[in-house]
Amino acid sequence: MSDWTFTEQDRELFARDLDSFVPPEIFDAHGHWYRARDFAPGTAPGLVQMGPPIAGSAAFDVSMADLLPGRSIEGLFFPFPHAELSVTEANQFLCDELRSRPGSRGQLLVTPNDDPEQIREVVRRERLVGLKCYHVYAPQKPTFDAPIEAYLPEPQVCMAHEEGLSITLHMVRARALADPANQATIRRYAERYPNARLILAHAARGFNPHHTMAGIHSLRGLANIWFDTSAVTDSGAIEAIIRTLGHERVLYGADFPVSQMRGRCVAVGDGFIWLSDENTRLAAAYGKLEFALVGHEALRTLKVAAMSLGLGDVQVEDIFLHNARRLYSLR
Repeated sequence: MSDWTFTEQDRELFARDLDSFVPPEIFDAHGHWYRARDFAPGTAPGLVQMGPPIAGSAAFDVSMADLLPGRSIEGLFFPFPHAELSVTEANQFLCDELRSRPGSRGQLLVTPNDDPEQIREVVRRERLVGLKCYHVYAPQKPTFDAPIEAYLPEPQVCMAHEEGLSITLHMVRARALADPANQATIRRYAERYPNARLILAHAARGFNPHHTMAGIHSLRGLANIWFDTSAVTDSGAIEAIIRTLGHERVLYGADFPVSQMRGRCVAVGDGFIWLSDENTRLAAAYGKLEFALVGHEALRTLKVAAMSLGLGDVQVEDIFLHNARRLYSLR
């Protein structure tokens, strides 16, 4: 089995483990649309190279019909960040795709050198609801050590506050939300710019759940912070967020097209590693092992968190749909 494929085993997993859990209507708060041609020649990520050359609204619907059969899905979409991506072309593709999808919303991919007034003009013209920043555009190297200010400068957050925009933030640094510098910046931005809505991607980058568990208390009292569940395959981070801040702050996200990969992320010591066929040999005396799709692994993780915390159907539907509707004032 490989990425971007869907098998009978995948159908059986969904029917057995997830069909009774996933509501019929979904707002997916974390999805990437791309065109392969918008990456510099030879630089596109492997997932893009293996996938369709154009992965926009139509490709998303095809993939979700397999991943989440029988569901009605809209979402929040943004380009696939990459150091060798033509950001202007990728943003234009996003905007063009969204015009045929009135139930969905979009965020503009921004770099730290982008002028806030030019961002404001595009967001207003294209009726986008937010910004998507990413560490690969930080000037310092390695960018995985970059402070938030290096790829989300304060003038852009100020503009987001003035326009009432959301910002999807995938923080970095080794300990993510457990890092004091990340905590201080998030709190300062949230308090100084209360009309900017910060969405901390991947359960506050909770790929190692202990980081979110250690840092979540630093965000108490902030009314403009949300978290998406995208590509998180350990329930500890999601559980810590709900216990500390409430399920109303959690937004379901599939992380398309990462959702179409096979593998899962696991905590290792004070870090984490993505396991896949490329770096892992699965072998066990007791039976055959095969990787599931990340999209299904993350859904099972969310289900474990919901069951562990005793969430009811109404609360689960909030996470999959109503929290995002309230955030974006949708019907």
